[in-house]
This record gives sequence, C-alpha cells and structure tokens, in this order.
Amino acid sequence: MLNVSIVLYRSDMAQVNALCQTLLQAASVRSIYLIDNSPVAATGFPSDSRVVYRWNGGNNLGYGRANNIAIRESIYDKVPFHLVINSDIEVSASDLDYLHGFMQHNPKVGSLMPRVVGADGHLQYLCKLLPTPWDVFARRFLPRRWTERRNAHYELRASGYDKMMNVPYLSGCFMLLRTEAVLQARLFDERYFMYPEDIDLTRTLHRDWLTLYVPDVTIVHRHAQASYHSCRMLWVHIVNMCRYFNKWGWFFDSERTLMNQLANLQIEYRTN
Repeated sequence: MLNVSIVLYRSDMAQVNALCQTLLQAASVRSIYLIDNSPVAATGFPSDSRVVYRWNGGNNLGYGRANNIAIRESIYDKVPFHLVINSDIEVSASDLDYLHGFMQHNPKVGSLMPRVVGADGHLQYLCKLLPTPWDVFARRFLPRRWTERRNAHYELRASGYDKMMNVPYLSGCFMLLRTEAVLQARLFDERYFMYPEDIDLTRTLHRDWLTLYVPDVTIVHRHAQASYHSCRMLWVHIVNMCRYFNKWGWFFDSERTLMNQLANLQIEYRTN
C-alpha cells in the first residue's frame, strides 16, 4: 500500500488528470494527494474519493515543503510507502505495482527510482554523484564541450544504466520512499524552496538505507528544466544550492567524498 503526492503549480490539469487516472488503476495506490502551490485553485482533477486536493491558499510553499504535507499524512496513517512524483511523469499502473512489490520484498531499501527516458525515448542520466560547487557551476554556465568528461563521470554514465545501482543522489521526479526511512531522515528539508531537496533527502537516506536505481521499469519524464529558461528560476536555483552547500560543506565535505568514492567503486567493479 502506498500514497502518492503530486505538487502542482499552474500545472497542465489534463496532464495531471491523465496521470491520476493511471495511478488509480494500480492495486497498490491508497490515496493521491494533489498539493497545489498555484495562485488560483485548480479544477478538473478526478472526482474520486482517493484523490485528495489541497490548495495552499495562493501561497507557493516550495516543492519539498508541499510534499511534506502529504508525507506526514502517510506517516500518520501508517502507510508503509510514499511516492513523490512530478506531474510530467508517465508510468503504467502495472509498473508501479511492480516497484511497490520490490520495496515490500527488499526491506533495506529506503528509496528507489526507475529508468527514466524523455518524450523522445532517450535515456535521462538522473543517477548522480553528490555535486561539488564546481559541478553545479560548470553544468550551468560553461559550454558542454568543456565539461563533457566530468559531466559523464558525475552522471555515472560508465555504468551503462543497465544494472541496479546504490546511488547517493537520485532525481526527485520519481521517488518511491519507505515512510519509516523518510521519517528517520526528517522528511524533506523545508529550507529549500526548490531544486536541491532531492539531493539532500537522498544523501540523508543513503547513510542508513539503500537508495536504488532499478532499471527493470522505465518511465517517461517530460522535463522542462525551468531554470534554463527563466532568470527568476535560475536565481532560485542558485540561492537554494548555496543553502545546500552551507549545510553540507562547500569544499570540505568528507561524507560527500566517501559516498562518491563508494559509488565509483561500485561502477568500476561492474565494468572491469
């Protein structure tokens, strides 16, 4: 049994409705929480008792804080698993049930993410090492040809993305969480408005739990990369990454070094 949370902000409600209809077909889904950060309340979501809509009164709480509203409901109701999913994701009901069963049979897994492709079918490299300030700066501001080798290393491309991996940073577009683990991690850190909350939560979980990439299932992610098209969202990204490095360390972060070394050793062992 699992609950789902989808954070909305001026979202395409036809897309949200289609995702909800698919999720409701999964035997494992108990409730879907639509947490709306939009300035105006949305309409057009499924009229199903399992869909719970909550408008935040026009207040944009940010991604992590909004998801925490639903995660707390899962903890309170003792629902063992909680799925954080973007509204631009496409996943089949049978694949979600498979991942739910995987979590049930692997009690050491705190979080998982499946294989992710774009609308064009191309693989999205969403398993990453924990970033350094240089990684963040180079990926956003330097020409791709200058950073291609380091970026490939950062995105663990040498793994081939064809085998299961225990990864310190998994994308927040699809996070199937064990509520026991996320409670231990104290949920999403609400100091982040947007962007590094998935890094922060995954690395916190990674201390005591497996945070797995599971390629047995493939989902589609129609990713917009808002910070690449909006100066305001770029500023939000910069501010929140500064908060992340202030918390964990800019240039001296021994845990980052250790977690990244272990992830690299895992890849090297499999490829040699």
